[in-house]
Formats: sequence, structure tokens, C-alpha cells
Amino acid sequence: MRSSAITTAIVLSALHQQVAGFSPIVPHGQNTFPPSLTSATTKTSSCKRNSIQLHESKVSVLDRILPKYKLPTSRSTTPDQVLSTALTDQTQKSSSSSWSYGEFAKQYPNVNNIGIATIKTASADLLAQVVIAQTPVSEIDWQRAFLFCAFGATYLGAFQYWYQVNIFKKLFDVDKFTSQPWAEKAKDTEGLKSLAAQTAVDLTVLTLIYLPTFYIFKASVFGGSADPSMWVSQGIENYTNNFSKDEVDLVRVWLPADLVCFSVPLYLRLPVRHIVSFVWTAYLSFARGGH
Repeated sequence: MRSSAITTAIVLSALHQQVAGFSPIVPHGQNTFPPSLTSATTKTSSCKRNSIQLHESKVSVLDRILPKYKLPTSRSTTPDQVLSTALTDQTQKSSSSSWSYGEFAKQYPNVNNIGIATIKTASADLLAQVVIAQTPVSEIDWQRAFLFCAFGATYLGAFQYWYQVNIFKKLFDVDKFTSQPWAEKAKDTEGLKSLAAQTAVDLTVLTLIYLPTFYIFKASVFGGSADPSMWVSQGIENYTNNFSKDEVDLVRVWLPADLVCFSVPLYLRLPVRHIVSFVWTAYLSFARGGH
């Protein structure tokens, strides 16, 4: 109560001082308000004018951006709200227009796979040369590196994507089986039959297309001839001579790898395959990549 009385006394004292500035009889033409109150009124009027001008500027900007952003308007919508909405919309558009690897991979899966396969195959060859064979960096066989770049882009990138994704999707119901949990996959008889069929087809392609193609590419790089028929004849000869050893190694690596690759979801199929392929390519480079 005492503090309330003190507060009331202070307020009344301030009001008395303010009222004391008024004069009961004011000559004609004189300001009827004390100088302090007149100054405050002038400042208030100035603030109101600035506020009105700011509002008019916002309305002017609003009139220009409404047709562009096609924003809904209503009497309850203030210029600040509409401007904020437009700014947010523009920020979202700028963010969506920035480059994203994920979006690129979804939009251009084949190009993405060719790039990965090329880099992976070249890296595997360099690993085989420098780490496994312990070749000095100054003595790297760049002709051999080019062989694996070309082979990786052509076969592992373009052809492999075409038949393992596009063709297999037409021949087998890959989406249903690969999207199931592992426990459900083990009970899916038709899915397991499809898995076995895909593995058999892939091993056949690896045996009859992959290995001959590799040896033909190798003959084109190292054969010393510009005649494609010589590349084919020399490549097939090397393929035949090394078939028994190559086929055993191929089945030993790719039979279990295919069972995993063709069981995972479709979007993971080639990434998983590239991991196994990196190790296989490094071995192939070390065993068969030299002159």
C-alpha cells in the first residue's frame, strides 16, 4: 500500500508539472500548448508521416510482385505478410535451383553410372599398378590405364546398366522381391527362383561377353594394329587360352556377389556391384592387364 501511494504521488506530481505549462489566458495567435508538448506532437506527426510513406512504399512494391508470384490477397492480408511470403518463395526457388548430386543421379542414372564405372575402373588399375605391383609413379603404364578407362565406360558403365537394370526389369519382377525384408525373401519361393535365374544369366553374360570384350579391348590398346579384325582374333585367342583359370576366378567371386547384388533394393544394385567390381578389376588388372 505504501509503495502504491508513493507511485501515485509521483504520477500526480508529474501531471502537475505538465499542467503548469498551460496558461489560462492565451493571447490570440499564440500556441496553446507548452513547448515540450508541442515538440512531442511534432515528432509524433513526423513519425506518422514516415509510417504512411513506408506503408505506401510497401503497397507499391506489393503491386509489382503480386502478378509475378500470383499470391492471394484479401483485406486481412497486410503488405508485410505478402512481402514475407514472396521472399520465402524466392528463397525456396533459389535453394531448389542449386545443384544436387542426388537429383542428378535420379534424373540421369545412366550417365551417373558411366562416370562411376570409369573412375572406379581406372582407380582399380592404378591401385594394381602402384600398390600391388609396386610400380613407381613415374613408370605408370598410362596406356594400360587408358584401356581400363575405356573398358569401364563402355562395358561396366553403359552396357552393364542397360542389361542389369532395363532388361532385368522386363524379364524379372525385381521390385517385389528386393523391397521385402530378408526374412520374407527367404520364404518367397518365386522370388528365390528369380534370384537364381538372374544370377545364372549374369554369370553367362560375364563368361561369354564380359571376358571376351575385355581381351578385345586389351588387344586394341596393346596389339599395335589399327585393324579391328586383328583386335578380335587376338582377343578371342587370349580369352580361350586363359578361359579355365579366368572362369574359376569369375564364378568364385561373382556367384556370391550376384546373390547379394540381386537381393538388395534396385537403387542399391549397381552401387553394391561397383564395390565388388573394384576389387575384381584390381585383380584382373594385376593378373591380365599387363602387356
